Amino acid sequence: MACLSAGLSGPAQWHYMRKRLGQLGFFRAAGLLAVPLVVLAGCSTTPTNVENICAIFEEKSRWYRAAKKSEKRWGTPIHVQLAIIRQESTFKFNARPPRKKVLGFIPWKRPSNAYGYAQALESTWAAYQKDTGRRGADRDDFSDAIDFVGWYTDQSQKIAGISKWDPYNQYLAYHEGQGGWLRKSYRYDGKLKGIARSVDYRAKEWGAQLKRCEDDLDDGWWIF
Repeated sequence: MACLSAGLSGPAQWHYMRKRLGQLGFFRAAGLLAVPLVVLAGCSTTPTNVENICAIFEEKSRWYRAAKKSEKRWGTPIHVQLAIIRQESTFKFNARPPRKKVLGFIPWKRPSNAYGYAQALESTWAAYQKDTGRRGADRDDFSDAIDFVGWYTDQSQKIAGISKWDPYNQYLAYHEGQGGWLRKSYRYDGKLKGIARSVDYRAKEWGAQLKRCEDDLDDGWWIF
């Protein structure tokens, strides 16, 4: 199946397909064959061009619709949300932190249970599900992941007073937690601050790009 090329296999593939079948159940009533549509529409391949927001949304039109919905719900600009996801997973749906290595080459444990597009921790994801009532949300579903980022940046504004238009500090709070940001735990972490500057630069660049293609994206048609 096509999903195998995207990194899905075994139980993960079956879980993803069952979810998509439930979401696209109306196709059965229309007399259409559901499984091929699930494979084609649900396989979470990484965008061909991950450096240009217009190219990403032209290829992944359903992602644009999800991003617009999250922006409307939480008030965080699309380009800020997407820049955070780009940094966290490079748009890989099943991304995990790399394993630590013993003696420099023996694979060992992962540093955390972060997973999915947004690299959300299990505990933080559970808090998001409880707070929003979205119990069925999955970390490897883009629409759920970008809604999570919108929710988290909204929390950062409420708890730490960080503007939703401030990618630099939003990313620091995303990485360190709002409490860590308030304690300035990042103060002496030059590498992290460098990454946050990269997120800031990319978000601003993508904001300018999005202005040039947003009207065309809004005029687009979605099959699913």
